[in-house]
Amino acid sequence: MLDKISDLRVRRKVRDAIDALASEPELRGKPLVGDLKGYRSVRAVGQRYRIIYRVERLTVTVAVVATGIRKEGSREDIYTLARRLVKLGLL
Repeated sequence: MLDKISDLRVRRKVRDAIDALASEPELRGKPLVGDLKGYRSVRAVGQRYRIIYRVERLTVTVAVVATGIRKEGSREDIYTLARRLVKLGLL
């Protein structure tokens, strides 16, 4: 998903936000609810992009599962995409 961001400046900022999750990921972003319970979301590049991730405590691993633009009501919305991936068992 990160490679699909065509603007290199934006891609770099999203990557920097992902790298920042290496330090205290449980304290960053907000916990999600519903189908995405157990995952967290943090904003990147202002308010536009979201990084959806979960923290695996046993191995101290942060697994970024989706990143993209928040477009409420759109099929392209990052939360809609993440919910689809969860329902398909791909996350």
